[in-house]
Amino acid sequence: MSIHLIYFSGTGSTQEVVRFIGKQWDKPIQEYDLSRTNFSAHEFSHEDLCIVGVPSYGGRVPSIAIERLKLLKGNQTPVILVVTYGNRHYDDTFIELKDTLDELGFICEGAVAVVCEHSIVHDYAKGRPNQEDYQHIQKLVETLKNNLHPIEVPGHRPYKEFHGGLKPKATSQCTKCGLCAKLCPVEAIDCHHLQVTDETKCISCMRCVSICPTHARVCDLQQVEVTRQKIQKVCTLYKQSELIGG
Repeated sequence: MSIHLIYFSGTGSTQEVVRFIGKQWDKPIQEYDLSRTNFSAHEFSHEDLCIVGVPSYGGRVPSIAIERLKLLKGNQTPVILVVTYGNRHYDDTFIELKDTLDELGFICEGAVAVVCEHSIVHDYAKGRPNQEDYQHIQKLVETLKNNLHPIEVPGHRPYKEFHGGLKPKATSQCTKCGLCAKLCPVEAIDCHHLQVTDETKCISCMRCVSICPTHARVCDLQQVEVTRQKIQKVCTLYKQSELIGG
């Protein structure tokens, strides 16, 4: 059996979590990065195990991740779903992800929700997952490994609406290195006009903010504060990572 790690990770947290979970099987691993603009088609057999990880954006799977997942083909291939979220809630992310993979020939046999530092309001779940979180996740995965079977996951149909998040922009500190344009998953930053973000393409993944070497890409501070206050009540409650379904 080979382990196939398939993930979309704007700021790197989801990638880190999926890699950690995959290593618990101690089997050969292959990785597939859904954030790559040149992501291509792949097919998997019933003898493979896929671990598919995405962040929850407003309670939904990132739209570009859905688009690229549809290039995959399963053949009754078992899959474990991993959803990371910024300590608010994952809402309909699991059911949207499962519905998509069901249609592609995969069978959902496990699911894990993992709390990560909020990608916009960093005070929420700051520094998570930490060492204690990973110890807990390891125990969850050990339980999961011994109990893989088709499951149902929470969520609602139709899925909740997501109208997009905050759109980062460049400040005067931008040195025009071009890293943000090179690594933007949706090519929302023109390599010739780095200070301009195409807001019709931007999915608010915050990759450009997280990788900028001079911290020159930021969201509007007033909008960040509005977001902080809006989600404060639910995000300040401590939440644990958990197994989903049964």
